[in-house]
Amino acid sequence: MQDIKNENSENENSGNEDEQESRQTEQIKEMGSVTMPNAKHVIHCLNIIGQVEGHYILPPQNKTTKYEHIIPALVAIEQDRSIEGLVIILNTVGGDVEAGLAIAELVAGMKTPTVSLVVGGGHSIGVPLAVCAKRSFIVPSATMTIHPVRMNGLVLGVPQTFSYFDKMQERIVRFVCDNSNISPERFRQLMMETGELMTDVGSVIDGEAAVKEGLIDKLGGLSDAIECLYDMIENHSEKEGSGLCFTQ
Repeated sequence: MQDIKNENSENENSGNEDEQESRQTEQIKEMGSVTMPNAKHVIHCLNIIGQVEGHYILPPQNKTTKYEHIIPALVAIEQDRSIEGLVIILNTVGGDVEAGLAIAELVAGMKTPTVSLVVGGGHSIGVPLAVCAKRSFIVPSATMTIHPVRMNGLVLGVPQTFSYFDKMQERIVRFVCDNSNISPERFRQLMMETGELMTDVGSVIDGEAAVKEGLIDKLGGLSDAIECLYDMIENHSEKEGSGLCFTQ
């Protein structure tokens, strides 16, 4: 009888593991994210890849990150007490400014310990997304493109349009400088550089330059980002236990 009970228990555990793996696979396919429960700390991995899709649907051949997927995922992560930390992996060419800035603001306002890692590229609106976490990392081979706000499609050539662009650009400058160590003057200088891009205004900087400029906190890879997140989680737990508030 005992053997039958043990066998049933093993089958039940095996079924739970299979179901958990199936959920994780579906989560990766549909949302580009996954929660790892069998680690030192329970962390959630969120990918922001391709182009950030906002208010307009992009062509099906484009690799996109949909903000209507990311926003509820961030809300769920912040509410889920079992998730101790969030790591954001970035490889994006940019995309919708409003959507990207909305995601960045949500991440910046989270109490959950957060770390970002730029691999490949963190271009355009990917810059605010890279700096929104409490700690940011970049691999040496990654690049970041900093340029003024641009708009596709019909644009009215009136002063109000340029005023709107200027205000939106200031929102981005303010957010980036508030969440990194680069000065507004230097960021605007990189944004308005004329001698680097062939058909555009702006700058392309690699991982080492991004750290040197104060845009990204540290040069490092995945293991560095995870180790930093673990340290933040442990410090966060200690300060919560002592009644203190955790800040960057």
